[in-house]
Amino acid sequence: MFASEGRKKALTVVLMVAPFVIVYLIVFAYPVYKMFALSFTNAPLIGDGQWVGFDNYIKLFSQKLFYTSMWNTGYFVLLSAVPNTLIGLALALMVVRLEGRLQSLVLVLFFIPYILPVSVVTTIWKWVLDQQFGIAQNVIQLFTGHPVSVFRDPIWAMPMVAFVTIWWTNGFNLLLFIAALKNIPKDYYEAAALDGASRLQAFRRITWPLIWPVTTLVLTLQLILQLKIFDQIYLLTEGGPFNSTYVLLLLVYREGFRLSHGGAASAIAVILFLIIVAASVLQYQLLRVRRAS
Repeated sequence: MFASEGRKKALTVVLMVAPFVIVYLIVFAYPVYKMFALSFTNAPLIGDGQWVGFDNYIKLFSQKLFYTSMWNTGYFVLLSAVPNTLIGLALALMVVRLEGRLQSLVLVLFFIPYILPVSVVTTIWKWVLDQQFGIAQNVIQLFTGHPVSVFRDPIWAMPMVAFVTIWWTNGFNLLLFIAALKNIPKDYYEAAALDGASRLQAFRRITWPLIWPVTTLVLTLQLILQLKIFDQIYLLTEGGPFNSTYVLLLLVYREGFRLSHGGAASAIAVILFLIIVAASVLQYQLLRVRRAS
């Protein structure tokens, strides 16, 4: 009897877990395996190729464009990941003080860009930053003294792509931080006020430690998302000018879809995959150590 009940429970567990396992194997595990396998072949975009060992990796590490793409990807992450997190936190600290419909309205206004397609976002900012009639050129002229074609200038291009990305995606970070801040009991702040703590002291001793897990999550998500930058670059600059915004996924697109080098594209994708895994694990562990200390 007990054995029969045990088998029923085991069967129930298997039936509940099986759909997830099947989807995981089909959608994630098999494509990752195929990516690694193709990276050791000379396969075209569609179809299998012959085994070439590490030739794709050797050729890749001899290309100047690969190192340029690596540098540009890291530069973009530096310009976007941490600033996006800090801006989201700063906005959340201000918005959480609002109440009722006003808070809801402000949240909606900040979140609307996040639900827009990337094509719409890039079209908007191409118009806003246009050298001839863009309304943002008045602000740019305060710093430069003259209009600038920001997406055709090697100095301005990557920072402006990062700016557009932050504007587009920050609403999601804002919601995460708002949820974290609302979960902090108000009693903590009332007790701190009775002890004479200032707002800065309350933030350092109460708010910051309690929202640190969410901060860790946001930073990790931002790191992963920004390492995979492609859409904004492709639509705003196409990797130019002078390859100043050429990133790793754009190199994958070039090798795979333009040159039909599926094996070489897979090798680049493998390297990017390993970078994302290593950077994410390292960052998460460092943030956990920071929280524990």
